[in-house]
This record gives sequence, structure tokens and C-alpha cells, in this order.
Amino acid sequence: MSLFRLVYRKACHLPVEVEHNAFWAVRECNMNLMKAGVERKLQLAELENLRLEACDNSRRYKEKMKAVHDKHIKRREFRPGELVLLCNSRLRLMPGKLRLRWEGPYRVEKVEPYGVFHLRHPTNSKFLKVNGHRLKLYHGEKIKNQKELEIFLLEDPPREAE
Repeated sequence: MSLFRLVYRKACHLPVEVEHNAFWAVRECNMNLMKAGVERKLQLAELENLRLEACDNSRRYKEKMKAVHDKHIKRREFRPGELVLLCNSRLRLMPGKLRLRWEGPYRVEKVEPYGVFHLRHPTNSKFLKVNGHRLKLYHGEKIKNQKELEIFLLEDPPREAE
């Protein structure tokens, strides 16, 4: 079996001239075909070991990179029934195009592993399935339910006459 067939899993059809030249070179060099066959098998076994080692190194590298990436992700934990705001960060070609727009509030219906949340809009039956990094807690409902609300005006206090 040729190396081409091992790598690509199909036969390589060479022109007759090339095959004849290769056979002639082997015959001219007076190679021992049995010894060459054993040598080729050792080379293939070494190649397989290198391939397995490369696969193992690749797997370890991916695990390390995932750990580094996951370390920088903010964990957001929302429970079903909480109200959240959804970030709509679509680029708009208008003034304020890079400003983030928070939509909502939406109610969290279901929490799935790996930060997937099912949301429903309170006024209509629109369902969304979003990633947790696009959500933040909505605090507006708590203020609406308070019976007494203190209002502080941000004005300068009146100056006393001297």
C-alpha cells in the first residue's frame, strides 16, 4: 500500500513512465525489498505515533484555551420568573449607532445549561432563546410596586443670606 493511499484512502494512478522510472531506480540501486518493507513499516508506525501525539497535544491545547476563555465569562444566574433586559446591539447607520439598546423587560421562562435562557415578553406571547451574556437584571418592577417613593431633586440648596 502506498503512502498516498494511506493518507488519501484512494489509489494514485501514475503515468506508466513514472512507474517505470521508479521500478528502474529500485532495480539500479539494488535495494533489498524485504529490508525496505520492514523499514517502511517502522516509518509508518512512527508516523502513526506522531499523529496520535499531535492529536493529544491539540486536545490539551483546546482544553487550556477553553479554560482561559471561560475564566473571563461573567456568570449570570437568573431564575425563572425574574424580569430581565435584553441587549439589542445591532449596528444602525444613524446617530448614536454604537449605543447599546436594552429592550424589555422580558420574563425568564426556562434556564438551560451553559447560559441559555428562554424569555417571554410580558405583553405578548413572543418567545426568545438567548445567550446569558446579552441579559441584565431589570430593577424597574420593584420601584413600581413600592407604595411610598422618595424623590430627591438634584438641585443646589438655597443659599442663606450673609
